[in-house]
Amino acid sequence: MADLLVSLGMQEGTRNIHEGQGTSNRRFFFANCALELLWVHDSVEANNGPGRDMLLSKRSVESTASPFGIILQRTDNSIIEIPFNGWNYQPDYFSPPRAFHIGENSNKLVEPLCIYAPFIEPDNSTQTPDEGIFKFISSIRVYTPSDPLSDVLLIANSADRLSIEQGPQHLIEITFDDHKSKCSKDLRPDIPLIIYW
Repeated sequence: MADLLVSLGMQEGTRNIHEGQGTSNRRFFFANCALELLWVHDSVEANNGPGRDMLLSKRSVESTASPFGIILQRTDNSIIEIPFNGWNYQPDYFSPPRAFHIGENSNKLVEPLCIYAPFIEPDNSTQTPDEGIFKFISSIRVYTPSDPLSDVLLIANSADRLSIEQGPQHLIEITFDDHKSKCSKDLRPDIPLIIYW
């Protein structure tokens, strides 16, 4: 699936294997956000490691589960409060105290995982692509069949450039570069993603 994004002109960054989490990824960086494709390569590790309560293995096989995760970060160094209720996730691949905060809706499979990364400094999380046509993300719209939306999603919905809405199916729409080129591409059924640029 990541090769499809590469074929459209997105610039791929480094790939990771998440030890203890049972997942691998491919990542695409933009000036203000990143897009990550993550999959479970070791379900035993995913089900028994410190990230087991994210239910990644279940999410990867259940057709009604959301295939999405949203990672939020600080936009201001003076704001250090955790934005939503949840639990601390100390992955094996991070040294303490560097850890994620996982939204308490993580057991509600129909909803996207909501993750807060307090250790990421403002304006220091992405890389501006040197080449390619996709420079920055203008907006992200996430659709979920969840009804009603959990408090975690309602709080995440207030993040800059992010909109979370009820919809008949799991889908993300991403607008790049203010849609200046007036182009779009529906990547379904390969990826539940529509992009505009």
